[in-house]
Amino acid sequence: MPSRRSFLHHSFALSGLAMMPPLAHAAAPSLATRIIPADDRRLAVLGLGTWQTFDVGTNSAARDTLGRVLTRFIELGGEVVDSSPMYGSSESVVGDLAAARKLRERLFLATKVWTSGKAAGIAQMEESLRRLRSPRIELMQIHNLQDWKTHLPVLREWKATGRIRYLGITHYSVGAYAEVEDILRREPLDFLQINYSLAEQESARRLLPLAAERGVAVIVNRPFAEGALFSTVKGRALPAEAAALGCRSWAQLFLRWILAHPAVTCAIPASRRVEHLEDNMAAGMGALPDFKAQKALARMAGF
Repeated sequence: MPSRRSFLHHSFALSGLAMMPPLAHAAAPSLATRIIPADDRRLAVLGLGTWQTFDVGTNSAARDTLGRVLTRFIELGGEVVDSSPMYGSSESVVGDLAAARKLRERLFLATKVWTSGKAAGIAQMEESLRRLRSPRIELMQIHNLQDWKTHLPVLREWKATGRIRYLGITHYSVGAYAEVEDILRREPLDFLQINYSLAEQESARRLLPLAAERGVAVIVNRPFAEGALFSTVKGRALPAEAAALGCRSWAQLFLRWILAHPAVTCAIPASRRVEHLEDNMAAGMGALPDFKAQKALARMAGF
């Protein structure tokens, strides 16, 4: 599988399209936003995932690089930073960097409970808040539906007392979609986090329309299908007509395809390099594509 860095370079060279200049130095539209149905708050359509990328422990060089990524993310209008106790040291790294760089007030922090039992769940959530260095966070999610019947009442209590603003559930496996659908139909939720990409389109059949119907915001994980999409287009030039749809790289095409779905509130690609972050964030600048454009983007990628 090619590295993102080499793939970006190859794609731009083949297409003849120059990489967009840093957004801080160019007159560019702002990052698009969409409404969270629960309370009509607007949220930037591109966030930042932390699985693997922020799990760097106490490595000072890696933390310094990620600090620049987080700062640039805020400069470009990003808000959602999504983590989990499952992601090793990621919560602590996010919390430390946000505190050191005074970024907390501009972040929409999302994390998860990923354990079984009420007492264990409460203890884990308390630890997450400690690691994130915040007495309250914006979104707490039940990771992969782990013991969701136990945790959901606790999340409702935390929301009622102001410790979290929103609650939700997450998954990434088609095998769990039936249970996700059942929960969406029966339980009032604020957010659903689910996988959706050109390589993994199944959630668009029932879950995304149902989320829209139920007034549930959607965060999209695995937007590049763990890199599989880059392998799919390896060696292919980005079509020249992609620029007309706001795409200067394959990553932007993949992300704009996702954002064309009106049920999607935010996608959370992970980035450990500033240049990758800037490339991703450019996909959310300006008017978002509609379903007609989505079909054109899919054809360009060979889907």
